Amino acid sequence: MDRATDGRNLSLLVQLRWLAVGGQIATISFVHLVMGIDLPLVPMYAVLAVLITMNLLSRTRFRNWRWATASEMVVDVLALTTQLALSGGASNPFTILYLLQITLSAVLLPQSVTWGLVGLVVVMFSLLIPFHYTLTLPEGVEHFPLYILGMFFGLVVDGVLIAAFMTRMMVNLRDRTERLAKLHQRALEEDQIVRMGLFASGAAHELGTPLASISVILGDWRHSVTDPEQREEIAAMQKAIDRCKAIVTGILMTSGEARGEAPHPTTVHRFVRELAEDWSDLRDFTGLQVRNEFGDDMQIVLDETLTQMLMNVLDNAHEVSPDWVGLTVRRDGDDLILIVDDRGPGFAPEMLADVGRPYRSTKGRPGRGLGLFLTVSAVRKLGGDVAVANGARGAEVTLRLPLESLALRRNDV
Repeated sequence: MDRATDGRNLSLLVQLRWLAVGGQIATISFVHLVMGIDLPLVPMYAVLAVLITMNLLSRTRFRNWRWATASEMVVDVLALTTQLALSGGASNPFTILYLLQITLSAVLLPQSVTWGLVGLVVVMFSLLIPFHYTLTLPEGVEHFPLYILGMFFGLVVDGVLIAAFMTRMMVNLRDRTERLAKLHQRALEEDQIVRMGLFASGAAHELGTPLASISVILGDWRHSVTDPEQREEIAAMQKAIDRCKAIVTGILMTSGEARGEAPHPTTVHRFVRELAEDWSDLRDFTGLQVRNEFGDDMQIVLDETLTQMLMNVLDNAHEVSPDWVGLTVRRDGDDLILIVDDRGPGFAPEMLADVGRPYRSTKGRPGRGLGLFLTVSAVRKLGGDVAVANGARGAEVTLRLPLESLALRRNDV
């Protein structure tokens, strides 16, 4: 069981023990003062003091001990046994409260420890038969009707506590299962990232040489051609080649194979301006509307990964909205907010439910659905998050990045 779930369940045990202390004080006071049954009050209140001490101890570093839950449940069984021994032994109807301890152990403890606790309960109950303090009932009070009344009250208390606390503990266990499932899914997705990264890196290496050769040939052609129309076409081809080379360089930099250059200090305003200019220029697009609402400028270190994933989001928006794409930049406390919106059809409901999952796409073509997946993974690596929604005009993709992960430090200069 993970620490978070174990800690919450241990807190529930502490709450249950406080209820037990309060209930025992009320029961002892009622039996002794109202019913007139003589009880050994000093040792019984000493047991309550032990339970209170255990609760206070549970607030210390003891709760982080591996066997803290098992140890506390053993103490609870011993405390219940002592109280029963001081109030009639096995004939006390509140022996039914042993079932609460066994039920809790079956949920919270490993199987071997649970069976050990069951054995302890059996031994403790067996010892209650010969070793107990015999109660003297007042004249006119019969034992059997009193036993039935106590059994009824004990059964009600046992049932209410089991239902209330077991329900809450099962919620904790379901949360734990969901967290583990998400971690497993995240591990599978990261494994896919590694494999795709290796493939992309190899492909980028293979493409580098032919792209460079084509670029050289186009340069020679441009100098030898005199027809203005042909020169314009060659320039367009050269621009396309330059874009391919930039993509290849970005892949190599993202995979860590081209990071020989020093970090690139910049500012938020300059980064947004250059990103918008470069993206629009490479795609011959004039419909990008930039809204820079960041406020006072701030120095950051530009990571090529951030540029590539933003260009990828802009490409997705441009593909479904060829006439207009919006980019909004703002600051929310210590976070940088980047919003890309479009005037396309928006996300399908199944896409909103599976945002960031690989191969989830509504474009109906093989290999689609990786762009947003890689973007989400890259943002999470920087400590941020990605949210998608359908706005009034189209889709909205919101990237939230902690400014601390982009902040300029001395060793970056």
